[in-house]
Amino acid sequence: MKTSFITSTTVAVALFSATAAARTLTVKNNCAYTIWPGLYTDLKVSPSKPDHATGWQQDSKQTVSFAVPDDWRAGRIWGRRGCDFSKGTPGPTQCLDGGCNGGLECDPQSGTGVPPATVAEFTLGFNGQPDNYDVSLVDGFNIPMSITNNKGCHPASCNADLNPKCPPELTGPKDPSGQIVGCLSACAAGRGDPTNNPNCCTGTHNTSTTCPPDGVEFYHYFKDACTDSYAYAFDEQSGTALWTCDKNLAADYTVTFCP
Repeated sequence: MKTSFITSTTVAVALFSATAAARTLTVKNNCAYTIWPGLYTDLKVSPSKPDHATGWQQDSKQTVSFAVPDDWRAGRIWGRRGCDFSKGTPGPTQCLDGGCNGGLECDPQSGTGVPPATVAEFTLGFNGQPDNYDVSLVDGFNIPMSITNNKGCHPASCNADLNPKCPPELTGPKDPSGQIVGCLSACAAGRGDPTNNPNCCTGTHNTSTTCPPDGVEFYHYFKDACTDSYAYAFDEQSGTALWTCDKNLAADYTVTFCP
């Protein structure tokens, strides 16, 4: 049986029994503005997914907690800004950035979020392996983000705001006042050869050897400001992109926007 309670600062959803889901995921909005988090699980990888809305409104300083499966794989959380779901056809254009197919609740099959978007990624304890998690800038950046846990494992983070100084070649959407609210990666901006692209690590650049970071345009703009984030497709070789936590610790995780 599920219960819930709401206060002016906290939204909490009671956890399922331990037999249904063994972890707690908390989402905090420390930003000064409202965000609309999106939640996506790649069902082609695993059918195991959280029993929670795939999108919701979260006001400034509000916290939401919910249960996730102990074997959650290919899970993603990101933030959307400037959303208005009362106008137009439900879909990505209802938000300034990070929009998804499906409107307020992202489509479970195709609602992954449109770049630019800062993304928290999770694969928990698959086949006895450690939990894997990261803050990804592979599709670009829209909101500062961190992933922390209650077991002392290393945080993943992009705490800097990369929008104000976003290179002109990567500039994404702007709000009505003209402020940049999203900064695309070189790949998401469509820079480079469509087939053999070092920015996207595609074609002849589809291995870590043939797609080194020094061949990725603007890699250092993202990585230098957000060292503990995933800045391009093979960034795990940096040693500060993909983070792990022993599955046996059964860590609970917190995703914080504007940490």
